Amino acid sequence: MKQWRLTAKSGARAARIFKQLPVDSKIMSSYRVSDFFATPLPPEEQPLVSVITPVYNGADFLAECIESILGQTYQNWEYTIVNNRSTDRTLEIAQNYAARDSRIRVHDNRDFLPIIQNHNHAIRQILPQSKYCKVVLADDWISPECIMKMVSLAEGNPNVGLVGAYGLLGDGVHVIWRGLPFPRTVVSGREVCRLRLLSGTYVFGAPTATLIRSDFIRKIEKFYDESNLHADTTACFRILQESDFGFVHQILTFTRTRDESNTSFTDRMNSIELCYLTELIQYGPACLNEKEYRQRLEARLSKYYQVLAEGLLQMRGKSYREFHKKSRETLGIPLSYFRLFKGFCGAVLEGISHPWRAIESLSRWWPKPKAQPRVQTQNRQVKG
Repeated sequence: MKQWRLTAKSGARAARIFKQLPVDSKIMSSYRVSDFFATPLPPEEQPLVSVITPVYNGADFLAECIESILGQTYQNWEYTIVNNRSTDRTLEIAQNYAARDSRIRVHDNRDFLPIIQNHNHAIRQILPQSKYCKVVLADDWISPECIMKMVSLAEGNPNVGLVGAYGLLGDGVHVIWRGLPFPRTVVSGREVCRLRLLSGTYVFGAPTATLIRSDFIRKIEKFYDESNLHADTTACFRILQESDFGFVHQILTFTRTRDESNTSFTDRMNSIELCYLTELIQYGPACLNEKEYRQRLEARLSKYYQVLAEGLLQMRGKSYREFHKKSRETLGIPLSYFRLFKGFCGAVLEGISHPWRAIESLSRWWPKPKAQPRVQTQNRQVKG
């Protein structure tokens, strides 16, 4: 959630960054309406799109997800639902739809796979002849024109490897994946990566919010980095090192807030700052100049150590310490006791500044005292 919302502060940083980028000299009023919206493709010009839905125990919303695919104005698609050993009615629902539409097929995993590993397994199910891949998570859905508009933009811009769009968050109120100035629909991969690294603005979107050229999936055996909880973000960075980013300025997807295992684990491990560090260390040297990289690395490390210290103060346990130790080793970041001390100071000052928030945070993680067994006594009646 933290990376979904465009705050006023990050929005201002994004605006400053985009002022430095080359822009179209035409003013807004000189654009035709048709310039803002992708032109629908006739059936004979629609390349094949592989739609993929990895799912585990998604019976509550899977039918809604499937119906959103069946309702697409774009018709040249095939749809693979990858069931990860669900224990509810997921498989039954998927098979019922597959029996009614030959474009839908169901892949039932032989063994249960961890979430990122399963997403890799699922995305490898794209057909060899598909030109694009559209992942739609099982508790999300897409608007009827989603695939048409995304494919149309990509077909009109062959250098685009990744297409995004605005999304509606599950609360039905907040619009997410904002930050790319209207009416720009195509931005170089380097520019949009710089926007993310320098301002924190996240416009790529979750898997449901993007369309990917299939060739980028076929280039690598494991499309998602299985050691990274936020592998969808680094996958976008990797694609954009070789291609441009396309964006449709319309709400085309609906993303539910989810309490799945990966999200819960991310929350317990406080891993979002590690995500930012991973992006910066892996792709900062290619996208930023040396001064920018040093400044952003210092800022990210400072924030990371404060978040690490907060988790230690909250006594999140051995698994928390081991997770962060392993993650730092993977990134080549040795533990700095000086930075950690500064992190503790920052965390304490933050707690003093916002005491109720600190109390709420500590009460959430500190071990709860075990309730003492109640000893029941019988009331004795004294006869007079």
